[in-house]
Amino acid sequence: MNIENIQTLGALKKAGYVTKSVKDELRDNLIGKIKNKETVFEGIWGYEDSVIPELERAILSKHNINLLGLRGQAKTRLARQMLNLLDDYIPYVTGSEIHDDPFNPLSRFAKELIAEKGDDTPISWLPKEDRFYEKLATPDVTVADLIGDVDPIKAANLKLSYADDRVIHFGMIPRANRCIFVINELPDLQARIQVSLFNILQEGDIQIRGFKLRLPLDIQFVFTANPEDYTNRGSIVTPLKDRIGSQILTHYPEELEVAKKITQQEVSALLSENKEIYVPELAKDVLEQISFEARDSEYVDAKSGVSVRMSITAYENLLSTAKRRMLINGDSGTQVRLTDFMGIIPAIIGKIELVYEGEQEGAAFVAETLIEEAIKSIFPKYFPEISKLERKGEPTAYDDIISWFFDQDGFELIDGDSDKEYQQKLNAIAPLNDLAQEYGHDVSQQDQYFLKELLLWGLVAYKKLSKQRINKGLQFNDLYGNYISGL
Repeated sequence: MNIENIQTLGALKKAGYVTKSVKDELRDNLIGKIKNKETVFEGIWGYEDSVIPELERAILSKHNINLLGLRGQAKTRLARQMLNLLDDYIPYVTGSEIHDDPFNPLSRFAKELIAEKGDDTPISWLPKEDRFYEKLATPDVTVADLIGDVDPIKAANLKLSYADDRVIHFGMIPRANRCIFVINELPDLQARIQVSLFNILQEGDIQIRGFKLRLPLDIQFVFTANPEDYTNRGSIVTPLKDRIGSQILTHYPEELEVAKKITQQEVSALLSENKEIYVPELAKDVLEQISFEARDSEYVDAKSGVSVRMSITAYENLLSTAKRRMLINGDSGTQVRLTDFMGIIPAIIGKIELVYEGEQEGAAFVAETLIEEAIKSIFPKYFPEISKLERKGEPTAYDDIISWFFDQDGFELIDGDSDKEYQQKLNAIAPLNDLAQEYGHDVSQQDQYFLKELLLWGLVAYKKLSKQRINKGLQFNDLYGNYISGL
């Protein structure tokens, strides 16, 4: 017999069912998963040795938790995955607004029903999927929203005075009894609203319009906050911080491979829809490096952070840029090019907060600069490093290719070139092919054209060649070609 088929309190007792608090549930199930070497938080990369151990310690300690970090650091996702540590079902008194534990009822409704019906009290089962409550803190959130208020309509219908506790309409927190309750962006809550949480967290009672109900709610609180909010829009009041057991600092991916894994996971559906588009590993590296450059950029507000969502939306734009070209040319397939990265600029602009210097330069300029800086960081992994201080006249690996461009009127890569045209143009530069062949041993054959283009862009980034935007494409010249042609 499945335990969730039990329909009465008497049958529940006969089955020997023992209820637990939500924090005990989380703790016991976490212990079981750790013992069985199971992954507790699926799809959370880069936190294996930092955030996740701290979160597991907080759960073992049965703490309320505050996840503190910049935007796009998986704070809400971590909180939602705690749902997997709950039991599949828990029993509650049928009809109870606050999911009363049949063995420990809190509300007047449940107490009176059990007193009246005893072992015949009807029991319902709450699945764990329904035990997660989430509220985004905004300045307009009220105490009534979170905790409750007197309901005049209920008072009129039941013919009760406002002094009767049965006229109370419970807010989100009491209704989340025996559940996980998440408040996102906690500092956005007005201080007086934060104060209303004190008693719930510590003393276990709620206060509504003069009523003081001893209602020891059973809730696992998880708060999320952005450290910049402490000075920008508000702060977590000190007594509330004192009542939160563990504050855990989150962070951005620290390694390129981890960042790539996160992005691939998030765009997997779009990738499956665009199987005809090949994305070189080098392109993925450059894409992720853009976020790393943005977090260190003098133009970008570091306090605001650069969300991993920037890489995800940029990847989506990259696929769409290649897809559009493929459709226009009537091709059955294509691969991502470095020139396609001009199509991700709108995704970058929408995800970064600029400081004054960045605003002065303009968002589009900053986005292009970040792409260039990413290429400069990736370039030395495949080609000889270009030193800022080179002896005049000393030969370098790039002399032949620079000479090739010096003898040309301009080399153009058009956005709408078919794959055949694109490849023919790159193949026509003999020194480019020689360098790619000499230093591209670790790059797959299919990625060679992207590598060649990376070499061109890298020489531009290191001021060995010049590049300018032309109608529907890019033109590459020797370093002084633009000035000479403009005379």
